[in-house]
Amino acid sequence: MSGSALVRVAFFAAGAIVGGGVATAMSSRNQSAVPPRPSPVTPNTPGPIIDLDRTGRARLQENTLVPSNTSVSTILKYGNPGPIADPLLRKAYVAAYDRRLRHPAWTAEHLTQASLRSGKQAEGGDRSKSTFIEDESLPVPFRARLKDYFRSGYDRGHMVPAADAKFSQDAMNETFLLSNIAPQVGDGFNRHYWAYLEEWCRRLTGNFQDVYVFTVPLYLPRQDSDGKWRVSHEVIGSPPNVAVPTHFAKVVLTSKPASASKPDLLEISTGAFVLPNAIIPDDAPLESFVVPVEAIERAAGLTLFSDEIKAHSSHICKTTRCQVLVRKFDDAQKKSQKTIAAPK
Repeated sequence: MSGSALVRVAFFAAGAIVGGGVATAMSSRNQSAVPPRPSPVTPNTPGPIIDLDRTGRARLQENTLVPSNTSVSTILKYGNPGPIADPLLRKAYVAAYDRRLRHPAWTAEHLTQASLRSGKQAEGGDRSKSTFIEDESLPVPFRARLKDYFRSGYDRGHMVPAADAKFSQDAMNETFLLSNIAPQVGDGFNRHYWAYLEEWCRRLTGNFQDVYVFTVPLYLPRQDSDGKWRVSHEVIGSPPNVAVPTHFAKVVLTSKPASASKPDLLEISTGAFVLPNAIIPDDAPLESFVVPVEAIERAAGLTLFSDEIKAHSSHICKTTRCQVLVRKFDDAQKKSQKTIAAPK
């Protein structure tokens, strides 16, 4: 298949530490020469979240916070200050929690047609039975609190949607933990365009065998009238506690067999979208929010995919239709007899 990448993939896993960054184009500045330092220590550079082994199969990259050597262990004898991204292992997703910002640094999901089916009536998830709760597994000083969102003007926005965890009530309940939540503009975003994008991600399972979804809160700069770039964001709560992202990113990786005769040889597609945390018109084209995966990696301080995957994957908008279906939030909560078709 001309222009398509055929890569063997058998396993998906996630893990990274998030930081601030910039995804917009900015002019680079020359750095002054730095005098050589004696006895340099080679840094332990974190690897990509998804990488390939020699056989072409995906593997988990295990990252360490700091290089392991005698000097480090001596200096940090009485404790390592961090930063720490708390790993969150849930039934429907994995995530890293940002203690400083009080919301997820990133979340990751593996969606299939089977995973999106509701369980048996006695076991399946029912949104009406779920409630937002604080995550007691996190240290008290770093938790997001229910009262932070009270009269804040923002929705408690799911990073992993409840609709992605219908297979059990426990799985759905975990999506309502505040460690899976970030402040989002409600009308016009969380209840509308963002929900349309979440639905589009689910519909991808109609065309692909496996769909992997990253959600990443971002803090991007704006150029002020004086020509300088600044990052400005609100913090909600009293006292201020939870940061309000300026943007949110969805990054997808899909796979499907290249042919019936070679089911283990998979065709890989990737795509990334960055949306402002603001009202977005229903008629805004999804492709207008497309950005390179590398832009999100630089902005968030992540390494999502290996260079090999980036080089040998097709863009998702070339292998399926990048178009959301407009469904009003209230209507989306009602049961519909009409099946939504997969993107074509």
